[in-house]
Amino acid sequence: MDILNVSRSSFMSGICIGIAGFGFLSLKADGNYLAGCIIFSFALIAVVNYKLALYTGTAGFIRKNEFGYLALVLLGNIVGCATLSLLTRLSPMPIQETAQALLQSRLDMGLINGAILSIACGFIMTTAVTFARKGSMLPLLFGVPLFIVCGFPHCIADAFFYSCVPLDFWGAHLCEILVFYVSIVIGNFIGCNFYRGVMGANP
Repeated sequence: MDILNVSRSSFMSGICIGIAGFGFLSLKADGNYLAGCIIFSFALIAVVNYKLALYTGTAGFIRKNEFGYLALVLLGNIVGCATLSLLTRLSPMPIQETAQALLQSRLDMGLINGAILSIACGFIMTTAVTFARKGSMLPLLFGVPLFIVCGFPHCIADAFFYSCVPLDFWGAHLCEILVFYVSIVIGNFIGCNFYRGVMGANP
C-alpha cells in the first residue's frame, strides 16, 4: 500500500464530497432541496472519473487483507471533508444552521435506525460505482439523489455536514455524535458488501 498516494487520493475525494455538500446545504437552506440532491451527484461523478479513493466506493470491493487500506481511505475522506467545511464558515448563507438541523435529525432517528438505513445507502453506492466502472453514469445520477431523498446516511457526506456544525453543538453532543457516526460507517460497509454477501460473488 502506497500510504502517500492513498492519503492524497482519499483527501481529494473528501474535497469533492465537501464541494457537493456545500452546494447541497446552500440549496437546501434556500428551499431548493431536490435541486440540492441532484447536484450532489457531482461529487461521485468527479470521484469516479478522477479514480479517487472513497470509502463507500471502495468498501464493496476490498479483500480480507485490505482493511488497513480502507481505514486510511476513511480517514483521508474525513480530513478532506473537514478541510472543505472551513469555507462554509466564510459564507453569508445559513449553512451552519442547515447542517446543524440535519445532524439533529440524524441523532433523532436513533442509533439502530441510523445503522439500518445506512445499509441501504451502501448498497446504492456499490451498485452505482459498479455500473460507473462499466461506463454507465446513470446509476450515479439517480442513486445519489435517491439515498439523500430517502434519508439513508452516507458516512462521508455526513462527515462534511458534521464538520459544518457550530462547535458549541459538538461540545454538547460529542459522544452521541461519535457513536452514531461509527454506526453508520459500519452500516455503510454492510450495505456496500450486501450484493456479494448474498450472491457470493463480486458485483
